[in-house]
Amino acid sequence: MRTLVVGAGVSGRAAAGLARDLGDDVMVFDRLPEAVAPLALEYPTASGEWTGDLLDRVDRLVVSPGVPEHAPEIRDALVAGVPVISEIELASSIVTAPIVAVTGTNGKTTVTGLIADMLLAGGRSAVAIGNIGTAFSSVAQDEWDVVVVEVSSFQLRFIDRFHPRVAVLLNIAEDHLDWHGTLAAYAAAKANIFRNQDAGDVLIYGKDSAHANAAVVGAVADRIPVSGLRVHADGAGPDGRGGLVTRHGTIPLGEWRDPAFVLDLAAAASAALEFGVSLEAVAGVVAGFTPGPHRRSVVGVWDGVTWVDDSKATNPHAAGAAVDAYDSVVLIAGGRNKGLDLSSFVNGRTVRHVVAIGEARDEIAAAVGQRPIHEAETMEGAVEVAARVAEHGDTVLLAPGCASFDMFESYAARGLAFAAAVERFHQVEPAR
Repeated sequence: MRTLVVGAGVSGRAAAGLARDLGDDVMVFDRLPEAVAPLALEYPTASGEWTGDLLDRVDRLVVSPGVPEHAPEIRDALVAGVPVISEIELASSIVTAPIVAVTGTNGKTTVTGLIADMLLAGGRSAVAIGNIGTAFSSVAQDEWDVVVVEVSSFQLRFIDRFHPRVAVLLNIAEDHLDWHGTLAAYAAAKANIFRNQDAGDVLIYGKDSAHANAAVVGAVADRIPVSGLRVHADGAGPDGRGGLVTRHGTIPLGEWRDPAFVLDLAAAASAALEFGVSLEAVAGVVAGFTPGPHRRSVVGVWDGVTWVDDSKATNPHAAGAAVDAYDSVVLIAGGRNKGLDLSSFVNGRTVRHVVAIGEARDEIAAAVGQRPIHEAETMEGAVEVAARVAEHGDTVLLAPGCASFDMFESYAARGLAFAAAVERFHQVEPAR
């Protein structure tokens, strides 16, 4: 087999290594010469502008998630009849352990980590991989009881036999339309997560998401509806009395009432319990649950104003959920829009004032209705404006609803810049 790996990032490098271990003749292509340079001693490489002549030398393409389906590399391969698969397809073809696959517009990283933690607490050897940071291909040849893989719509777009024993579809809302083109195409890619499931498999889906509900119609797997608001028939969700109801029993929710995080806990618990993990093991993980960095992280409270970093809210759906979690919000929003409608979250019912940043400043200004708005060119400027307009009882919330790449290298870098600017403004020494 002659395999061309397109993209020399984390997943591309792992895919190249796995394909080579399987006996393939491997070539790696990336448009950036510096990306393939470290691989030149291991594989034939190509870089720069794409040329279709490369297809004459290969039997299949393995594409990295950062390569959009309208890219000439993929377009030419499809026209030429060369099979195109994603890295998760390659890895899943050899893994022997059952797969739990998690996708959704928001929450998938949190849920992937929670499921792995619950399985480990229950005595199973498990690993959290995929879009969460570790490529599937890098662990596919190892021995596991369960593999928990976060999968993006990009990865799901090009699967063939990828078959999770348990699939989790948390929600579907507008996102990555710059990659997929339409919401319908994005939803169809997400729905691929259960395409190869049969009646012996399990499909956990977010009942609170209209698009997720529509997507699972016709699925043949055993369906478990999960909710952050209530318990649906034969599903999982909060009972309104501090408990999380599952098919296998009720566990304490502790202080968690935020619907987005309750949904995450319900989905993760439902998945782990399908593998025989005890309620006690799951409850222990829930009791110790802390959301990851830049997910509604409190930076501090000064003069009755709470400053919250939710830089991970990179689309309107996530930003809207964050806005709804607080009673009175001064919202810092903006960045690089992904072709999405920004009006819904900037006009959230709890938003009292908007501070717009980044490339999307003008779009946000146009989308805001009657609320006051200011624009800022830097994060420091945004913090200064927010501090000036915030009142006792407000939450100053960084929930951008956009990607970070106009001003920062990642959402994490954006969140760190926000926290640093807030601490400087309040003359707090940074943590050492």
